[in-house]
Amino acid sequence: MAEIINMPRLSDTMEEGTLAKWFKKVGDSVKEGEILAEIETDKATMEFESFHDGVLLHIGIDEGSTAPVDSIIAVIGSKGEDISSIIKGGSVVEEEPKPVAEEEPKPVVEEEPKPVVEEEPKPVVEEEPELEIKQASLSNESTDRILISPLARKLADEKGIDIKLVKGSGDNGRIIKRDIDSYKPTNYSQFIQPRPSITESSNESQNSTMRKAIAKRLSDSKFSAPHYYLNIECEMDNMISFRKQFVNTQNIKISFNDIIAKAVSLTLARHPKVNSRWYDEKIVFYDHVHLGVAVAVEDGLIVPVVKYANSKDLFEINSEIKDFAERAKNKKLTPAEIEGSTFTISNLGMFGIESFTSIINQPNSAILSVGAIIEKPIVKNGDIVVGNTMKLTLACDHRTVDGATGSLFLKTLKEYIENPVSILI
Repeated sequence: MAEIINMPRLSDTMEEGTLAKWFKKVGDSVKEGEILAEIETDKATMEFESFHDGVLLHIGIDEGSTAPVDSIIAVIGSKGEDISSIIKGGSVVEEEPKPVAEEEPKPVVEEEPKPVVEEEPKPVVEEEPELEIKQASLSNESTDRILISPLARKLADEKGIDIKLVKGSGDNGRIIKRDIDSYKPTNYSQFIQPRPSITESSNESQNSTMRKAIAKRLSDSKFSAPHYYLNIECEMDNMISFRKQFVNTQNIKISFNDIIAKAVSLTLARHPKVNSRWYDEKIVFYDHVHLGVAVAVEDGLIVPVVKYANSKDLFEINSEIKDFAERAKNKKLTPAEIEGSTFTISNLGMFGIESFTSIINQPNSAILSVGAIIEKPIVKNGDIVVGNTMKLTLACDHRTVDGATGSLFLKTLKEYIENPVSILI
């Protein structure tokens, strides 16, 4: 008996999937457990295995095409089995166009021609010719000859100046050297080289499944959660020294992002109201910290999750984030690795961005935006010295996180960042 293979729901937010690659073609035998295809979801590309033995009798979606969840993508059955009824049942029957009733032609009523009334020609009144009075003048404007000194003419030729446009200041309007030197053209077109013609152009690309999912989720978040933002600036000299010593002594190349991630996870454990989720009937405060770390990929943004980040050391956090980032670029993350976050951090400091605001990654209640480390003059003990600072922006959902709650969170986080040794205690 033929088995219908539907587009699976591979993540909790998946509404449609893209068939990235078929590993079987029509007529091939398929065994249970064999990889049938690769399906691209809104978050990752997953291998889809067959749950049936038989022959691949029908492929309902081509490579690169997108189909909604639960739509037919393939049929597996016995060789030679008739599946026409299955295929027909899964297809959309187009309605036959209804015949359009022909309208009877309306009789044309001929209108009687209106009599043409000839207008009497108006008499032509001959105007008396005006007397042209020419005044004798020695100026350049009344004669075809232009008075110009030989030196001025030479300079005008060298500079490409049309002497007809120059007003002379010499005797009888004669153009002299100073007129050429001080001449400023009002029309610069004579000095501009012709440019090649420029035409408008553009190109387009189809939105990927990931890009459409990002657009939908961020729009839902921005317009459903009342966002507000809190900003703070941290001194980074101690963290720069801490990282340098840690790398030299432990021989582990951790990043500033790893240290910040650890500091955030410890801060969340002390401020569970920020580590929360909104429901219409209740608010859930999480004791564990599942830290989402935004990673930029070719199609957009993906957020792998470091589970129980508050109980992991810097080496473990560094190792997981690095592994997630590499596999995210190849779309090899599993659904379990990109779901379940309780808080998210987004770091654009590596691109030189000093400060920015992020949209909350729901169902989280907040997201932290991390800016670049900037060297600049700062005040220490009443003196102006050169120091390093970093700006943080916390976006909060006002339904769960009040202003005072978010402020206390940033205060504790600032203490960890400016005294990073306390992270190890």
